Amino acid sequence: MNQTVTENHRLRDTIIIGAGLTGLTTAYCLTRKGCDIEVIEQSPCVGGQIRTYHENGFTFESGPNTGVISHPEVAELLAELSPTCRLETAREASRQRLIWKGDRFHSLPSGLFSAITTPLFSTKDKFNILGEPFRSKGNNPDETIGELIQRRLGISYLHYAVDPFISGVYAGDPMRLVTRHALPKLYQLEQTYGSFILGGIAKSFSHRSERDRLATRKVFSTYGGLSNLTKALEQAIGIKRFSLGATSTSLMPCEQGWVVSFTDSCGIVNRIHCRKVITTAPAFALPSLLPFVPDKQMNRISNLTYAPVMQVSVGLRNTYGKEFHAFGGLVPSCEQKPVLGILFPSACFDNRSPEGGALYSYFLGGTRHPELLEKSDDEIIRLITTGLNEMLDYPAGIVPDLIRIFRHKKAIPQYESSSTDRFAAINELQKQYPGLVVAGNLKGGIGMADRIKQAVEIARER
Repeated sequence: MNQTVTENHRLRDTIIIGAGLTGLTTAYCLTRKGCDIEVIEQSPCVGGQIRTYHENGFTFESGPNTGVISHPEVAELLAELSPTCRLETAREASRQRLIWKGDRFHSLPSGLFSAITTPLFSTKDKFNILGEPFRSKGNNPDETIGELIQRRLGISYLHYAVDPFISGVYAGDPMRLVTRHALPKLYQLEQTYGSFILGGIAKSFSHRSERDRLATRKVFSTYGGLSNLTKALEQAIGIKRFSLGATSTSLMPCEQGWVVSFTDSCGIVNRIHCRKVITTAPAFALPSLLPFVPDKQMNRISNLTYAPVMQVSVGLRNTYGKEFHAFGGLVPSCEQKPVLGILFPSACFDNRSPEGGALYSYFLGGTRHPELLEKSDDEIIRLITTGLNEMLDYPAGIVPDLIRIFRHKKAIPQYESSSTDRFAAINELQKQYPGLVVAGNLKGGIGMADRIKQAVEIARER
């Protein structure tokens, strides 16, 4: 009689926990170096928050819609994956950003004349910006983004430029996010050059290597949607390197490295002995993943706030002649509207809607209005259809051809004042347990480019 196998033991050099963009890129880079790796993921498919859908001629995302080529590693990775995965940069017209004020969207200034004439900023602040290069730089390392902007540029710039930008990126509150963690490049401009303006001028004249010039700040996706990026990584790594649908995953240090335990999708308990473990799991998953870490030490890492976000994809086959040549529109919190912003994917990329149609991505919730995620689908649909009329000037009572609602209760990490201690606790843990790497968006930035850069650096340091 055959005996049912209940446990599976094997050896690997490196285990990667999580098949989101960080985990996949790390696995890809290590595989190219010849490292014996395995990726363990609780979901039945790879990609993490990245998920593309194709329905009735519309192509839409349930997670990130775009990335920015803000690090050379992004351009290099996409070049390596071509032609399996093809880079698609947003149309030039989509560089325009819209900001809601009063009863309509206004273009965010992109030059001197538009900055002077825009109704977004007060006359006082328009004049005050002339003095920005002469203001003293801050000396509080935990100064929030809101405090920094109000000090250097004025309250109207905070309300109608930075606040909506932070809503669009973090779905958070600029008065709670610490600048040096949430926007490190902005923090370094002031600390290095004493001024945003002087720093911007100096950097424009600074020497950049050929590799540095790969970072273009262009907005990107991949042809057919961002899932093609994660699928290309999965294919390059090799499906045999993945254990999907894993549950009860935990790590324990042992004399010769680590033991990773999990139950696979067939109900078999797996125990893998390895030299190194790289976890890309979210902060709230770490207590069960790392049970050997004392509660007091773990609390310093896992007490990370996450912004809840609802994304609603809205498709229209008939645009009634309306065209929005912009990346999207953001809504300042002071305007007291339920919408954080609306992206215009079909204005940015090809084949996101049927010809003559349009695709919109609405974002709601965030740290200021988490209660919106508890509304029913019918309530959200009424809110969205009303917004099509009131915000985008579509006919009243219009019925979209597509509405799909995606709720993410723990979507975006908030780099608040606790971050300094969190990063220190992570470093202490990694020194205490050689071979353990704690990665993912709980540190090092939340954007797609940040995730790719972090993964490349981890693989480089192997």
